[in-house]
Amino acid sequence: MSGMTSAGGIVDLVIIGGGPAGLFASLYAGLRRMTVKIVDSLDALGGQLITLYPEKYIYDVAGFPKVLAKDLVQNLIEQGTQHGPEVCLGEQVQDLILDEATRVYTIRTSKAAHRARSILIAAGVGVVQAEDASHRAGIRGAGVYYFAPHLEEFRGKRLLIVGGGDSAVDWANTLAAVTAHQILIHRRDQFRAHEGAVKRMLSWPTEVLLFHELRAIGGAGRVESAIIFDNRTNNESALRVDAVLLNLGFDSSLGPLKDWGLELEGGSIKVDGMMQTNRPGIFAAGDIATFPGKLKLIATGFGEACVAVNYAKHYLDPGANIFPGHSSNMKK
Repeated sequence: MSGMTSAGGIVDLVIIGGGPAGLFASLYAGLRRMTVKIVDSLDALGGQLITLYPEKYIYDVAGFPKVLAKDLVQNLIEQGTQHGPEVCLGEQVQDLILDEATRVYTIRTSKAAHRARSILIAAGVGVVQAEDASHRAGIRGAGVYYFAPHLEEFRGKRLLIVGGGDSAVDWANTLAAVTAHQILIHRRDQFRAHEGAVKRMLSWPTEVLLFHELRAIGGAGRVESAIIFDNRTNNESALRVDAVLLNLGFDSSLGPLKDWGLELEGGSIKVDGMMQTNRPGIFAAGDIATFPGKLKLIATGFGEACVAVNYAKHYLDPGANIFPGHSSNMKK
């Protein structure tokens, strides 16, 4: 996909990351008449929403009582690409070089080099890999999942869900409509999830067992059973299950971004109130950015993207207004 180009192959803004924040930033940069490239390591736009959770409902995006992740992504792509950004997929960012004379950055990826006058990093939580629990549970064969890309795979099955965070609770609420029976086990009696989602789960057919953990999964070539145990007494229980959904967290990494001379904090990129990093012309927004009072929500990521783009515009053109007015009054 290609769109607006810039003289000498230099664009005003390279957006690293094609998830919700990156796509909304592309829209806003287009409204500010900026030339844009979106660079993403995945082969499709949409970030984790499309790769991990396409059939998961999202409840906290303004204007949608609930919306499937894949439908939200489709709308974000239509919205974010309407001004013709150049989209470069399947490219892992590597090195960053600054030409001191021209103040132009060159981003080298696994496929190409991209030159830009400013950069917005909207790469979500960075490089993500599911935590490997196979050494703990003796996992073998089909039927073990770290996420649920297709709900129909679980229709009519006996499902065991492991975890107590947002993902585990949301999957329990979503999959209850298709599974024959499902049990969620959590090692504590407190959930790391929205209170409303937990209340909904407890009122649905999901059987919830607190202070329980997974010990082993059995089956010949496919999941047929699971052994769980009460971590207070160590008493074991055997379950007949067809599938196990593990929500044990993800290991995330900044990858090569950690070598770009950016100020970091706890695996995130530090920004100020203008979403600026410590390096001139480099901004960050969405889950990868951190600042006092940070909330990692899609909704707040949209706002951070707008702030970053407006200040990137001002960085490129100090005579430009930081606030351009409302979109309904801006010329398309």
